[in-house]
Amino acid sequence: MKAVRVTPAQRARADSLLAALRTHYPDAHCELAFTTPHELLVATILSAQSTDVGVNKATPALFARFPTPADYAKATPQEIEPYIRSLGFFRMKARALHESMKAVAERFGGEVPRTMEELLGLRGVARKTASVVLGNAYGINEGIPVDTHVQRLSVRLGLAPAGSTPGQIEQRLMALFPREQWCDLSHMIIWHGRRACKARCPAGGGCHDHPICREFGTGCECRAKRDRGGETSVKKKARRGKAKP
Repeated sequence: MKAVRVTPAQRARADSLLAALRTHYPDAHCELAFTTPHELLVATILSAQSTDVGVNKATPALFARFPTPADYAKATPQEIEPYIRSLGFFRMKARALHESMKAVAERFGGEVPRTMEELLGLRGVARKTASVVLGNAYGINEGIPVDTHVQRLSVRLGLAPAGSTPGQIEQRLMALFPREQWCDLSHMIIWHGRRACKARCPAGGGCHDHPICREFGTGCECRAKRDRGGETSVKKKARRGKAKP
């Protein structure tokens, strides 16, 4: 990936944000339920266009029926489908699980590979999924998973320009934050997005009154709406005052 240059001031601001995230979310972690690397790979493939809560409801029965990659390989996609029918695109995901687990069983001896290149060769695995598996199953920081929360908050928190693609955002975050923090960083941003800085702006255009948002939310559209609303109110009051005899 092409290196992105950041200034010392930008990196210092990122360090301050990281410290604030750690203060508010010291226990942030992957919220997909798993006990082995292949279970995490399966759960992450299933999480595309689905919530972690939904995935966690489906995986206990799935993991019990297919305890190893070889068990998925011996099954057919049609045999996998009933266990994930509650999730979106379940037929496509069943095919992805079957083919990726077959590759793990046959090409990698039943062990989920530990490199980005090898993971990207598996069906249903893109860079985000590979980064999740490497970071959470093996403690390898090869990239930063950019999901919808990380994409939204990276702009709101002034870490990336509005309109940036997930790839561009990942490059910015990798340049701003220490490599050893990449996996934890993604969890803390996701937790902030799920618990405080949600997608919809609150009614009236005001933003959540959270210390992180107040200090770092320079790119937040909710703050912009609030400020415009405040300016409008001031102007209306001024006009009413001028209208008085």
